[in-house]
Amino acid sequence: MRRILLRLVHNWHLKLGAVALATLMYGGLALSQSTLTYQGAIPVRPENESPETVVLSSPQQVTEVRYFAPTGVTVAASTFVAKIDLATIGGRTGVVSLPIEVTSPDSRVTILGFEPPFATIEVDRLDSRDDIPVTVLHGQTPDGLTLGLTTIEPATVTVSGAASIVARVDTVRADVTIQATGIDVDNDIQLVPVDKLGNELRPLNVTPATARVTIPVFSDRQSRTLTVNPIISGTPAAGFEIESVSVEPQVTLVAGDADQLAELARVDTEPISVLGVSADEVVVVGLAPPTGVVAIGDERISVSIKIRPVTATRTFNAGLRLIGAGSDMSYAVSVGQVLVTIGGSTADLNRLVGAALVMDLDVSGLEAGIRDVPVTANLPAGTTLVTASPETVRVTIGAIGSLTSPAPSAVPSASPAGG
Repeated sequence: MRRILLRLVHNWHLKLGAVALATLMYGGLALSQSTLTYQGAIPVRPENESPETVVLSSPQQVTEVRYFAPTGVTVAASTFVAKIDLATIGGRTGVVSLPIEVTSPDSRVTILGFEPPFATIEVDRLDSRDDIPVTVLHGQTPDGLTLGLTTIEPATVTVSGAASIVARVDTVRADVTIQATGIDVDNDIQLVPVDKLGNELRPLNVTPATARVTIPVFSDRQSRTLTVNPIISGTPAAGFEIESVSVEPQVTLVAGDADQLAELARVDTEPISVLGVSADEVVVVGLAPPTGVVAIGDERISVSIKIRPVTATRTFNAGLRLIGAGSDMSYAVSVGQVLVTIGGSTADLNRLVGAALVMDLDVSGLEAGIRDVPVTANLPAGTTLVTASPETVRVTIGAIGSLTSPAPSAVPSASPAGG
């Protein structure tokens, strides 16, 4: 037994190495039999792109993946996810090479290698430019048609993207087609950035992406002089009203098809708001002709609007007082108060409500006797006495002690009396 045991442990390290080598060879054989290669196009997705940079070129695709998977596992391009991390480039621009990372959402698949291991991309600084003009390109006009003035809204836009491409932008172009049927152009048109040679520039962002292009198309164009009609909207401030509206020039020349012009007697301006206005205004606006009719030239209309306070009348009860009474005479008034109608702006009349309102009886130089004295008033600025009822008041004048004067009545406040 001892002899058998000695034989087993004799040169034990050599025997153990042989066993390990055999195990590795078997494992390698088994692994080589299960290692597979997928050949196909797998897109490489950039991640963690900086908001201050833009990627100009797409990274090349992964074309080969070596992987290990149990028997029976089927793979496709969607089995693998390839990406590059843009956060590693920092603020660098230009052509950069980044390592590709390939993983699989299928836990049964183990990635062993892939080709290519690196992706080359071009990175540029993000830039933008404002006030890039919009131009319209419509090609040749069909025979028998003429075009009116082209309008574009907005007239300028903002272009953003890679700085090297943004710097080459000359204008943004709106391409339209003039139909042989003579239909007016009135559409939102996609805008295309172009360089000085008219070549399209990509990739760029245009804000807004479209512009409203309007081009009148005439088949029987004629012109006609029409009266300018100002369009006023809104109401002035409380207590004010429009006194008059005038325009300069009073007439303008427009063009359109003969049948459309025949129906027009005047051409409107763009709307002018007087909402809350309390003073005169002069506004310069454009014309707003109907569809199919255009103004000849870019004529601007000056509209003068005169504003005045709203005038009204209101009736009050008013007391009486003597003006110019002699110290040696006595006076007896037949009535203690009168009904007066006062005119003025609404605001001025409102200020009279609740005030002590007194009318005057001027007895200066009058001798003894019975006199009919006119009712007069010394009113605040902006108001006038329209009528008084009665218009004259009988005053009896005599020497002191010869008359028995009634007790003076209290001066009434200026409260509206039925008007």
